[in-house]
Amino acid sequence: MNYFDHEKLDVYQAAIELVVLINTIVQHLPKGRSYLADQFQRAGTSVPLNIAEGAGEYSTAEKGKFYRIAKRSATECAAILDICRRLYLVQESQYLKGRELLMRIVAMLTKMAQGTSFVPVPVCVPDLSSKLNKIE
Repeated sequence: MNYFDHEKLDVYQAAIELVVLINTIVQHLPKGRSYLADQFQRAGTSVPLNIAEGAGEYSTAEKGKFYRIAKRSATECAAILDICRRLYLVQESQYLKGRELLMRIVAMLTKMAQGTSFVPVPVCVPDLSSKLNKIE
């Protein structure tokens, strides 16, 4: 079987696991919490989608951009998970599993984004001041 580049990444597999967990949590949210369900699902889905887009890029700068977006979505999921916990909308075991997944995902994405960061190369500019003095 052939695989896409993103399917080989541990961070992508963890992100898919996160989406499954989010789906389970959202199914048990009480009525009146659709705003949380919608935001949680959109942020959660954004993580593997941006990882896949980044893995499909050739440009290292573009890869980094998508990995940073995925990381921001993962931290958004962490905040939503915290809200659900404080409102007693999530089981403690689900909260702990989600937090564990998110910590792993954010750590991996941080390293991946740093590995694709653009490092400017110093440019040597000749000192023209001595030549300018001769012109005057």
